[in-house]
Amino acid sequence: MKLDRIDLKILDLLQRDATIPLARIADRVGLSQTPCWKRIQKHEEAGVIRERVAILDPEVLGLALTAFVMIEALDHTSDWRESFLEAVERFEEVRDLYRLAGRYDFLLRVVVRDMADFDRFYADLTAGVRLRSVDSFFALERMKVSTALPLAGMLA
Repeated sequence: MKLDRIDLKILDLLQRDATIPLARIADRVGLSQTPCWKRIQKHEEAGVIRERVAILDPEVLGLALTAFVMIEALDHTSDWRESFLEAVERFEEVRDLYRLAGRYDFLLRVVVRDMADFDRFYADLTAGVRLRSVDSFFALERMKVSTALPLAGMLA
């Protein structure tokens, strides 16, 4: 999908605040409301805009521990990977899952209340699927978090 400057400006505004009124978006990108709304709908239909959500503060909600779990696969068969993905899907605590190149095969971002919750998660994960190795790293402080994609470079 080819995106022009106006599309990128609309997307940048929406990714920073999905509640921004259509009239304000249209004004900021130099369009009237109808063509602006049509562009937004086009991006939703094409899957560029996947969803509009509220971003919650985990610490305010008592989810103070973030762990990055590095997984080394037991083997690299499609059957093993399928069973691993099925196991991980059952855990609400797993917020992100990435397949990696290098020593580790997968990276999980896990959000829980505390170390006891993480220990339960770890026990359930390792009981549910055979893994070659698991290394866990615990975040001490969230120093920068952003859900916004770097669109400014695409505007140049």
